[in-house]
Amino acid sequence: MTILFIILVIIAIVAAIVGILGAILPVLPGPPLNFAALFLVFCCRPNTVSLTVLIVMLILTVLVTVLDYIAPAIVTKMGGGSSYATKGSILGVIAGLFFMPLGLIFGPIIGAFIGELLHGSAVTHSLKVAALSFISFLLTTGFKLLLSLVITYYTFAALWQSAS
Repeated sequence: MTILFIILVIIAIVAAIVGILGAILPVLPGPPLNFAALFLVFCCRPNTVSLTVLIVMLILTVLVTVLDYIAPAIVTKMGGGSSYATKGSILGVIAGLFFMPLGLIFGPIIGAFIGELLHGSAVTHSLKVAALSFISFLLTTGFKLLLSLVITYYTFAALWQSAS
């Protein structure tokens, strides 16, 4: 093993672990980091990761990443929410980072609720929109976490295979 290989393996391991954290924390790009780790392993030891797995994981990474950005807006609009609720939800996520871990859960709800109230909606409608925003956040976070764990599994399995 060369020093370069060892450095790339360490980078892949760190990227995989940070990617899992990024699936939960909105400030880190979870699945893209996990894919980068898998890609590093593929480049170092191409026989340990199939090209099919790599392509499928790339497609899933792109889909989940795009879904993460558009799902809250789509779900909010489907629930009758305004752009104020979407913006409030995003601001709530950012504000929630300062009150971890509960801030990440309640920030988007409170932000969407306040945003919809500022738009002039009734309290009951604002609560509905906030609940939908939260459900969307949970679903996209769940998808990101699941994909990150799957990619991490393939990354570590390939590293294990190359070590033996």
